[in-house]
Amino acid sequence: MDFLPTTTSTDEVDRAAAVAVLPVGSFEQHGGHLPLATDTIVACAISEAIAGRYDLTLLPPVTIACSHEHSEFAGTVSISAATLYAVIRDVAESLEQRGIRKVVLVNGHGGNYVLGNVVQEANVGARRMALFPHRDDWEQARKSGGLVTSNHEDMHGGELETSILLHVAPGQVRGGAEDWVAAERTHLHQLGVGGYSRSGIVGRPSLASADKGRLVLDELVRLAKAHLDHLTQ
Repeated sequence: MDFLPTTTSTDEVDRAAAVAVLPVGSFEQHGGHLPLATDTIVACAISEAIAGRYDLTLLPPVTIACSHEHSEFAGTVSISAATLYAVIRDVAESLEQRGIRKVVLVNGHGGNYVLGNVVQEANVGARRMALFPHRDDWEQARKSGGLVTSNHEDMHGGELETSILLHVAPGQVRGGAEDWVAAERTHLHQLGVGGYSRSGIVGRPSLASADKGRLVLDELVRLAKAHLDHLTQ
């Protein structure tokens, strides 16, 4: 996969798309077996597949976002929720100047909570933004991919994310990952991920496979159509 769009201005004139796709990731720890850019890679993989299937304008990713719950782990870098909010709104306003008034935010990091508020506000009076995938989309994609774990059990660096990277960027996956399940995470916002996992992993990477990652991605592309239909109707 290409992590950055390679289209030209001429390509976009010819495409004349009404919808743009913006991947939003993060730069945070994912244990010792996955890169800091994992969430960005996941968001880019989904965005590239969606843009290709539905002929949409693909934007470069937002690579640093709200990863404060991982701040005690080396390598993690965050921006504030207010900054992420401003970046998304600025991108949308810039696109609108070129006649693209609708944006799909493809979120690869669960901690980017502010994106939900951005989309809510953008859709007052007219449908301008969609946020994808939703929790239900991830659950359905897990079932279609044959994954054993749930969204809750496999929160970070586990079966799902490792499978997607094994499919789209296998050279970025290292060995030695150990499963770690922390079923109770009531105080995550206070204690951070480090309060529940010394390795930074919450999930079961041992169950991952490239085939699962492929099937998950295929299902997400299919599920995106309903979101696009609501956005463009």
